[in-house]
Amino acid sequence: MAYDIDMIKKVYSQMAERVNTAREVVGKPLTLSEKILYSHLWDGAAKEAYQRGKDYVEFAPDRIACQDATAQMALLQFMQAGKKQVAVPTTVHCDHLIQAKMGAAIDLRAANKSSSEVFDFLESVSNKYGIGFWKPGAGIIHQVVLENYAFPGGMMIGTDSHTVNAGGLGMVAIGVGGADAVDVMAGMPWELKFPKLIGVKLTGKLSGWTSSKDVILKVAGILTVKGGTGSIIEYFGEGARSMSATGKGTICNMGAEVGATTSTFGYDESMSRYLKATDRADVADAANEIKEHLTGDDEVYANPEQYFDEVIEINLSELKPHLNGPFTPDLATPISEMAAKAKENDWPINVDWGLIGSCTNSSYEDLTRAASIAKQAVDKKVKAKSDFGINPGSEQIRFTAERDGLLKIFEDLDATIFTNACGPCIGQWDRSDRKGEEKNTIVHSFNRNFSKRADGNPNTHAFVGSPEMVAAIAISGRLDFDPTRDKLMNEDGEEVMLDEPTGIELPSDGFDVEEDGYVPPNEDGSSVEVKVAEDSERLQLLTPFEPWDGKNLTGAKLLIKAFGKCTTDHISMAGPWLRYRGHLDNISNNCLIGAVNAFNKKTNFVKNQLTGEYDGVPAVQREYKKEGVPTVVVGDHNYGEGSSREHAAMEPRHLGVKVVLVKSFARIHETNLKKQGMLGLTFANEADYDLIQEDDTFNFIDLEDFAPDKQITVEIVHADGSKDTIKTNHTYNKPQIEWYKHGSALNLIKKQNAA
Repeated sequence: MAYDIDMIKKVYSQMAERVNTAREVVGKPLTLSEKILYSHLWDGAAKEAYQRGKDYVEFAPDRIACQDATAQMALLQFMQAGKKQVAVPTTVHCDHLIQAKMGAAIDLRAANKSSSEVFDFLESVSNKYGIGFWKPGAGIIHQVVLENYAFPGGMMIGTDSHTVNAGGLGMVAIGVGGADAVDVMAGMPWELKFPKLIGVKLTGKLSGWTSSKDVILKVAGILTVKGGTGSIIEYFGEGARSMSATGKGTICNMGAEVGATTSTFGYDESMSRYLKATDRADVADAANEIKEHLTGDDEVYANPEQYFDEVIEINLSELKPHLNGPFTPDLATPISEMAAKAKENDWPINVDWGLIGSCTNSSYEDLTRAASIAKQAVDKKVKAKSDFGINPGSEQIRFTAERDGLLKIFEDLDATIFTNACGPCIGQWDRSDRKGEEKNTIVHSFNRNFSKRADGNPNTHAFVGSPEMVAAIAISGRLDFDPTRDKLMNEDGEEVMLDEPTGIELPSDGFDVEEDGYVPPNEDGSSVEVKVAEDSERLQLLTPFEPWDGKNLTGAKLLIKAFGKCTTDHISMAGPWLRYRGHLDNISNNCLIGAVNAFNKKTNFVKNQLTGEYDGVPAVQREYKKEGVPTVVVGDHNYGEGSSREHAAMEPRHLGVKVVLVKSFARIHETNLKKQGMLGLTFANEADYDLIQEDDTFNFIDLEDFAPDKQITVEIVHADGSKDTIKTNHTYNKPQIEWYKHGSALNLIKKQNAA
């Protein structure tokens, strides 16, 4: 039986009426995305039609999921909200703080020892406030959510950008910062700009070496890392119906890499099969009773151009397997073209590691497809030329895969089976073949491949592919290997080819697990004491940010003008820094250390205008804060793309940065800045980015008149005394301006609760 089945049945009991009302109000057939959005309005049934990409709307999500790295700050904030229990079903999943090094058993013991303080804190807070807790080793948050909590037609938010994975079961699931999650935990509405809609029509059927991963790799190449910003991507068509639920999840998962608010698929037989296989027949039965409301209207899919803002069509029968990268997930290359492209760009051909897993591809089906390739290598006496690492998605997946002999196949190729956790995907990887900053290549089935992300080496060229393609390339040891046409030499000196991969959607003997790692909370947690030591290096109780004084901001110095891509990894690195995610002051020592200074093309090396000397970004900013000098960060396009981590907003806020001024923002990061009381602005004229000089001072001369849809004028004073005056835009509405006035959204919540 499913968790929270009564909540799910309540959602379904309201859905027909709310969808029908929305259809009348909107005056036309509805997409699935619209059905879910309009059926989750905070005020109940729809009363007006919302403008896509313009209107801010308040929603009532059904549930929340948090991973351990972001849960720390989210729960530290929730503890200040004055609530006795969370208002909606919420779970915490310990998957980010486990470093991959020696193998599952050893690595898990090491994590439980090194991060015991954090795990104990998260478990006690969960117990106190009615939050479900999944222990270290239980699995990766998004796989566990798909197996246990996701349900068709539901809405959830999560403190991880890949929360969108649950779209594989027909949800609208959206990654948010911790402050957004706190709103919903506290029983308040959650605000989102009503998304635009991108329809992806899938025709044909996948076959051979092409997999669901290749669909999203192709879409990433089409839309780029910012093409989906502010939009929900909805997949439909015969090709969509032919895919497994976990395959759909893979596609939705990587929708985060094109900036999409989320991605989703209409309810179909594959979802019903998956629900039943994961002991949720009750959810499948309930969904089947209202299934016409759990997919888009027929008219929408028959004439998609009339109902979506953009339509993409992909014929799965013609789609080719891809590898995307390096350094960005939207650089899409068909396998057949990789040899020429790698040579042209001087990418390292020899592959050092093949890594399979992450929240994107760690399902049972994924492992069977990769194992079918690994078994061929064993049977055909081909020794793997690259190191292999496997991260199962959950303890249920691991246990079942071990029972069915899948893990032994990989072990026969000398693969290392890591813990059921994120591991290398989020930089939690101690490479056994440390490369320093040597140029090298790895291939993986993850979702992101930014510089330094997996191993901290800026010269590691990481390429993203399907699990089976990663297996084939790792076996060959070469980036230019095309398994559809190239042969391998076996130990007997014979040339052999790998046959096409085969996969099993769901285990024939069902899923099994002895200990899934779930710890339910006390029914009454009022007596649970949550302790945070004053001298802790890992955890720190929060001090409220100072409210705005209502005056114009003047005399602000430039901290850094970031050059090119500046993701949340550049602003607040993961990897070894994850240990400080619950301690704002300590984690702030990584603030913007990965951003490239536009004036010297170096990282973590900026000018202190007070002394004229150069130092690391956090050190310079701490000097400005000490002297009471406000500062500005300037950035390029899609600033803050990547993770949902709100630390990328809280760190500069904590250190005294007042304004982030960029060409454009990634959605989650812009919201996080607003929530933390920062001023996030965009250049009205993008070319004004080029006016910014290293010794500039900024005066925001009409900030006193801060209002929705009103530009803010900025006077830029250069070192020689000359000035430029520019216009900047913002997207703050009236409630968000109140966050700014009060110093943060949390400050406003506390004030309202105290009233």
